[in-house]
Amino acid sequence: MSHFNQENLSHAAELLRALAHPLRLKIIKFIHKNDVINVNKIYNTLKLEQSITSQHLRILRNVGLVTTKREGKFIFYSLAYDRLEDVIGKINEFTTE
Repeated sequence: MSHFNQENLSHAAELLRALAHPLRLKIIKFIHKNDVINVNKIYNTLKLEQSITSQHLRILRNVGLVTTKREGKFIFYSLAYDRLEDVIGKINEFTTE
């Protein structure tokens, strides 16, 4: 019987929860479509409340799926493609065993 590292398992669950939310997936797709995008453009285009958008972006940032860059008072988001690829690879490894 194999043993799981609880810390790794908890982190993986956090990542999957972040990816499992329909609104976060919508935000991820929008960022992908635009490469780098200002937070204001995200919530205005997707017709979301600023506070809700910020909450979801914080979750994505905390698990390393998006990166930020500040320019003056503006924050720009982009996807962490290497992180996304890593997550997808790990899921594929787990599901094909």
